[in-house]
Amino acid sequence: QVQLVESGGGLVQPGGSLRLSCAASGSIFSINDMRWYRQAPGKQRELVAAISRGGITNYADSVKGRFTISRDNAKNTMYLQMTSLKPEDTAVYYCNADIVNRRFQVVKYWGQGTQVTVSS
Repeated sequence: QVQLVESGGGLVQPGGSLRLSCAASGSIFSINDMRWYRQAPGKQRELVAAISRGGITNYADSVKGRFTISRDNAKNTMYLQMTSLKPEDTAVYYCNADIVNRRFQVVKYWGQGTQVTVSS
């Protein structure tokens, strides 16, 4: 079985910073693309950022220049450094990953989510 566990969420003032982590564990051969999504109350889940195994990144327009996605393949961990946070960044943040298991099957997994609240 595979687990994705997010951490690093919390309450921060506008203009502040937070760093989210997503650690994958279990029966993993390798991890392909990894992504951060977020879902605000009453809104659909949206893609925030994505990173390939080789480090190619993509960002939603709303976070470009403020958020940085990265990963450590040796640790099966992905990060999201968030700066210049705005109240509209308030949401539950989820990690998502395409994991190759030891049967060489590619399966998409989700973490349980971590709350980020930006408020004064």
